[in-house]
Amino acid sequence: MDIEVLGTLAVREQGVSITPTAPKPRQVLALLALHADQVVPVSALIEELWAGTPPRSARTTLQTYVLQLRALIAAALDQAAARSAESGSDGHPAEGGAAAARRTAKDVLVTLPGGYLLNSGGGTSDVREFDRLAGMGYRAMDADDFPGAARLLREALSLWSGPAFADVQGGVQLDMETRRLEETRLCALDQRIEADMRLGRHRELLAELTVLVSRYRTHENLHGQFMLALHRSGRRGEALDVYQRLRATLVRELGIEPSAALRRLQRSILMAAPENQLDSAAKAASERLVRVG
Repeated sequence: MDIEVLGTLAVREQGVSITPTAPKPRQVLALLALHADQVVPVSALIEELWAGTPPRSARTTLQTYVLQLRALIAAALDQAAARSAESGSDGHPAEGGAAAARRTAKDVLVTLPGGYLLNSGGGTSDVREFDRLAGMGYRAMDADDFPGAARLLREALSLWSGPAFADVQGGVQLDMETRRLEETRLCALDQRIEADMRLGRHRELLAELTVLVSRYRTHENLHGQFMLALHRSGRRGEALDVYQRLRATLVRELGIEPSAALRRLQRSILMAAPENQLDSAAKAASERLVRVG
């Protein structure tokens, strides 16, 4: 099974889509796909579908959605088996076709005590691959391998084609997971930009950072990186303007001042401090917890 949730939802069994078009079964599949190979409790699925006000028929209705998903899975398995049989030699199914024929819909979407489990059969998951690549990128950053970190984190971020579950009408559970996934993406993005900054790619980053600070108007790390990139590109006045706009936004919308680390970076740029002091201020700003708006 191949699972994609970092953008539009796409789940394929043996290369055939099992993604339903109806909103409620789509929600169920989305939550199961995100937690593939783990039991998702019935209570979590009911909360996702009905947000604390489930009907009396909630469990029966959920079972109906599961049956609808299994029907799609069974059809996909039948198509895969038929395709493999046609491509097999001597009238016998190819090895993959035999495996597909042995795997049933109940083997794929498993009923277990207290919940359901989507068995990926060792297939791919864009979330798992993102976590793997991002983790390697973070370790490369810790080892001061900035070219490796930039490459790995860029590869991880390329798995995103849009907001997670972009075409799924999410409930409580999926909305929470969407926010969590977006936070992991922002962390990887922050570290990838940091790696590029360490490699002296300040001018190359300006266009990207211009868009990012407009999108994340209270994200301090991104603004700090933008300030440093502008300053090192000979645009000191614009770097100071970025700080003033961020400060005005934080005070107006959140009632807080910029962090001490970002204020130190602003003062260093204002005083045209030596590069080693700028580096120290920028590092302090990047190591603190960010505020995301």
